[in-house]
Amino acid sequence: SGVSWNESQHCRLLVPEQLQLCRRNLEVMPSIVRAARHTQALCQQSFADMRWNCSSIQRAPRFGPDLLKGTREAAFVYALAAATIAHGIARACASGELPLCSCGPGPPGDPGPGGRWGGCGDNLSYGLQLGAAFADGSSRSGKSGTHGSKAMNLHNSAVGRTVLSDSLDTKCKCHGVSGSCSVKTCWKGLSSLDEIASDLKSKYLAAIKVSHRLVGPRKQLMPKDMDARPVTETDLVYLINSPDYCTPNLQLGSLGTQDRQCNKSSVGSASCALLCCGRGYNTYTEEVEERCHCRYRWCCSVVCRRCRRRVERHVCK
Repeated sequence: SGVSWNESQHCRLLVPEQLQLCRRNLEVMPSIVRAARHTQALCQQSFADMRWNCSSIQRAPRFGPDLLKGTREAAFVYALAAATIAHGIARACASGELPLCSCGPGPPGDPGPGGRWGGCGDNLSYGLQLGAAFADGSSRSGKSGTHGSKAMNLHNSAVGRTVLSDSLDTKCKCHGVSGSCSVKTCWKGLSSLDEIASDLKSKYLAAIKVSHRLVGPRKQLMPKDMDARPVTETDLVYLINSPDYCTPNLQLGSLGTQDRQCNKSSVGSASCALLCCGRGYNTYTEEVEERCHCRYRWCCSVVCRRCRRRVERHVCK
C-alpha cells in the first residue's frame, strides 16, 4: 500500500477479472491492499485461541487445502475479506482519499429529537459495488476451483457484505453549552471491523454443510442434511468437513497444535485439554520485562520503571 499503483507493474499480477478493474480504478488499490492486511490480522486475532488459528492465511494468495477445498474456515475467510474490502472503500470515500466518490448520501427524514444530518457518512453503496466487483473476481474466474466451491465462495462473500450492510447505524456528535447536547449532528457509519469479524465468527460456528446439486433448471447450494434448516442469505455454508487440526497433515491443510501455547486454567477452546488434543503439555517458566510503577509527570508525560517477573507458560506436546 506504500507504492503508487500502475497498470503494468501491479495490475498484471491479478486474475483477469480483477485486472480490468484495477486498471480502471488504480486509486482504490491501496485501500484494497490495506483491506487484505486487515483480513489477515482479523482472522488470526479471531481464531488465536482455536486449533485452526488462521496462520495459513499468511500464504495468500497461495492458499492451502484448508482454504481451497470448501471448508468452514474458507467460508469465514471469504466472508471476512468481502466485508473488509467494502468497508475499506466506503471509509476511503468518506475520508476524501478517493476522487471518484465522497460521503455517503444523507438518509431521508430526521435522526430524532434535537438531531440533524451532517458530517460525512461512510459511502456504503460505493463500497459494496466496487468491493463486490473485486472480491468476487477470483471466484468467477474459470481457471481454478469446482463449480460448487465457486458458488460457495460467492455466497459467503455476499454474506460478509450483508453483515457489513446490517451494521450501518446512526452515529451522532453532541453540540451545546457545557456538553448539554442541545443539538446533535448525525451521520450513517459502519461498525468497526472487529465487530464485523465477531459477527462472522458466530456465523462460522453455526455454518451449514451444503452440496451443489441440481434443483429445477439449475444447480443450487442445498443443505446436505435434509433435516437442516434452509440456507438463507445470512448463513455461511461449507462443502466438506474440516480436519480436527490436531496433527500435521499437509494434504488436509492441518498444521497441528504441537508447540502451541495453551491456557491451563481455561475451560474454552484455548484450554490445554482442547488445544493439545489430549496429548498433554509441558510447563516452563520465563522471565519477562514490563513497565511498572508508572506515574504521571506534569506536564505531560507518563514515566515508568522497568520491572522483571517470572511467568509460567504451558505448551502443547
